[in-house]
Amino acid sequence: MSEKSPNRLDAFDRKILFELERDGMLTGAALAERVGLSPSACHRRVKALEQLGVIEGYAVILSDTAMGRTATVFVAVTLENQKRETMAAFERAVAQCREVQDCHLMTGESDYLLRIVISDDDRYERVHQETLSRLPGVRRLVSNFTIRTVFRRPASAAH
Repeated sequence: MSEKSPNRLDAFDRKILFELERDGMLTGAALAERVGLSPSACHRRVKALEQLGVIEGYAVILSDTAMGRTATVFVAVTLENQKRETMAAFERAVAQCREVQDCHLMTGESDYLLRIVISDDDRYERVHQETLSRLPGVRRLVSNFTIRTVFRRPASAAH
């Protein structure tokens, strides 16, 4: 397995990834049983997938609603220019914004797309004025509020 690249995963590797993405809290024995391997073989494969960088880490997915964060805003950001230093300064600064959950470099009309989740008692106006508009290199912000999230799926479910 160590000579494999992340693009050359076999059926067992894909099963392991699918099961871990569905439930990252699985015990090694339960994971091995679900994918049809011995616990030791399964453990070796998981460790190899981690070393290859296919598995970047493990996380708990929190409910935004249960955490009191019920407003989701997508913000399209256009920078003053697309110079490397402008983009790097923006990316460093936006990574420090606690309200920003995701940041994507985009093609098309805007340079970045941000996903922001705020609590009921927080006002987006504050986030816009005190945080987003002060980010380096920002020329324009276009904000779109979600009405509701229809669904969210893990990446493996799209395959």
